[in-house]
Amino acid sequence: MTPPAVSAAAARAAVRRLVALDTERGASAALPAVRETVRRVPELSAAPGALRDRDADRLAALAELSGVIGWILFDAGRYRPAHRMNARALALARLCGDRWTARLVLLNDSMLTTHTGHPRAALLSADRVCGPRPLPARVAALVLVRRAHATALLGARSEALELIARARSRFLDGVSRRDPHWAWWIDEPELLGHHGWVQARLRRWDRAIPLLHQAATAPGPAYRHLFTAELLSALAGAGAWREAEDLIAQVAPRAAGIGSVRTTETLGRTAAGLRGCAGAPGGVRDAADFLLESLAA
Repeated sequence: MTPPAVSAAAARAAVRRLVALDTERGASAALPAVRETVRRVPELSAAPGALRDRDADRLAALAELSGVIGWILFDAGRYRPAHRMNARALALARLCGDRWTARLVLLNDSMLTTHTGHPRAALLSADRVCGPRPLPARVAALVLVRRAHATALLGARSEALELIARARSRFLDGVSRRDPHWAWWIDEPELLGHHGWVQARLRRWDRAIPLLHQAATAPGPAYRHLFTAELLSALAGAGAWREAEDLIAQVAPRAAGIGSVRTTETLGRTAAGLRGCAGAPGGVRDAADFLLESLAA
């Protein structure tokens, strides 16, 4: 029996539940709730074009819900389903003219395509966020962050550094009454982490490590464990063996409970590299073994 169509209020309540789960416990913990939501909301499986008769408010709520699910699937390592859900969210947002949800989805999909090794597609997604009117500072900063990551992956060192510096400058312009409701997470630690991450992509370890350390030690949502993983990767790249061993000692006991697959994948790659690194001290290689065992658990 097909469940009844969901109301806008019910869709937004589902958004709040999923965001709370993802923020507190991580994407992997939120996956069962995602599956249940998809089961209960038939519009999440219907072709977007078949929903044209829905009112704009319901379509906007469904677009937002699809976008949140796309984000959770991405951070949980379900990259193809995440891309498909992002495409659905974008189509629904366009049907009802919800430009802000469309922009968020494009920014999330830009991060996804960078992560999966498609930086040119990531640049196209980020560029589509801009329109005829200037964006609020925090959103404009995020566009520049996404472009910086993709550009760094393409090897354009000077351009990537310029973009991330501009992102920092734009962010400092502060909050605005025009900020969308979802901009709450674009804060100082988020910008610091991405600044350090872009520096690390360019192998500028002396610049990357302090920034990533600040971001990794700041309180924040569960998905920011990713900055800890990127910090470990940067320490390994710099040959900072003592600091890498100390960080592994902090991370390994709680590694199995990390809810972000992007984070655990990064930790696993770094640990595997350290374990096989002939130049690393024995204690670091042993610590890397411990981390790999902890992740497997």
